[in-house]
Amino acid sequence: MTDDLTCPIADIHPSRMDRFADGSVHAVMERLRREAPVHYTASSEFGPYWSLTHYRDIVEVEALPLLYSSDMDRGGVSLIDADFANPEGNAEMKEANRMETFIAMDPPVHAEKRRVVAPAFTPSEITRLAGAIRERTAAKLDSLPRGEVFDWTKEVSISLTTDMLAILFDFPWEDRHKLHIWSDAITDLDMIRNKPQERQMLLFEMAMKFFQLWQERTDAEPTPDLLSRMIHSNALSKMEQQEFIGNMALLIVGGNDTTRNTMSGLIDAINRWPEEWDRILDDETLIPNATSEIIRWQSAVNHMRRTVTEDHEFRGHQFRTGDKVVMWYMSGNRDEQVFDDGARFDVSRENARRHLSFGYGVHRCVGARLAELQIATLLEEMRARGMRVELAGPIDRAPHPFVSVIRSIPARIVAG
Repeated sequence: MTDDLTCPIADIHPSRMDRFADGSVHAVMERLRREAPVHYTASSEFGPYWSLTHYRDIVEVEALPLLYSSDMDRGGVSLIDADFANPEGNAEMKEANRMETFIAMDPPVHAEKRRVVAPAFTPSEITRLAGAIRERTAAKLDSLPRGEVFDWTKEVSISLTTDMLAILFDFPWEDRHKLHIWSDAITDLDMIRNKPQERQMLLFEMAMKFFQLWQERTDAEPTPDLLSRMIHSNALSKMEQQEFIGNMALLIVGGNDTTRNTMSGLIDAINRWPEEWDRILDDETLIPNATSEIIRWQSAVNHMRRTVTEDHEFRGHQFRTGDKVVMWYMSGNRDEQVFDDGARFDVSRENARRHLSFGYGVHRCVGARLAELQIATLLEEMRARGMRVELAGPIDRAPHPFVSVIRSIPARIVAG
């Protein structure tokens, strides 16, 4: 296999999946930033695509949503598109894999659909949810074993984010574990490529459950939960089935995978730089900035994809209609031109909030405040207990170029 660190620059394939499992992808991105910040991969399992690795280039493309489309009809927002999921080109499978969601729509339709979901994430709503988040975070940390090895991802990251999703949707509490199962089915590359029938069964189960809740909430008075808001809104109340399920999938993955992987990445960061955790223990005022810094450093979403809608030149390169453009958030978040020593976790980094982990422009993550609240609360409750968590084995990362998945992080609480 080609060594991306020594091969000719034209031969680099930035989305090569094994690099994401062993962490060496960061060295590849550093090379691209230095030698070819706008790079073309002519052939890959995802087809040909352009890569953007500099912060300023990613921001420029994000700011032009009509020139660089997110629309599902043009391929959507991930390099892992219908061609990867369905290499044989089966029409029935293509239709089954299609998920319409507002993140994969362009203006002006995107704004209309997003506007309905946004009120669930206003400051007043975040304040309303804060008590439940703190209560469950405190209870979870108190329940963890001391001095014994356990899986932080399973016991903390997945547990807390799944509970939060259930509260956000007012989802049946006894079935909340299914949210995590469905989230994995949506994003798992092995299931997408090799277990399509098993995946479709899980997505069908998800659809049936949410259709049941849809009917129940349609016949009931409006309530503050997100599902009820969607049902009783003009823009989303008459959604087609595919769009409804697509939006549920987006909210499940957005509320589960991304925050959970940042919570797991925290343990990695504070073990690489324990002095940074000491600083948080000494000074609670660092927590808001430390929250932004771990979101930047972990980059829970590795990339977003756009599709060119008309021929034009970009930084001296000719982009053609239909070209895939991959914006590597994980690279922009460590761009040396913006973040000094960007590979380092620094809880007092002055510009940590400039990170790209939530995107930029019209598609910036609608649930950003909620994610920040969950992570900040975890930091606060860990600090309140004087908690010290050490790695107790190798981290298991998925070979996933889209979502930065930490499957397992063995940990041991040694204090607190």
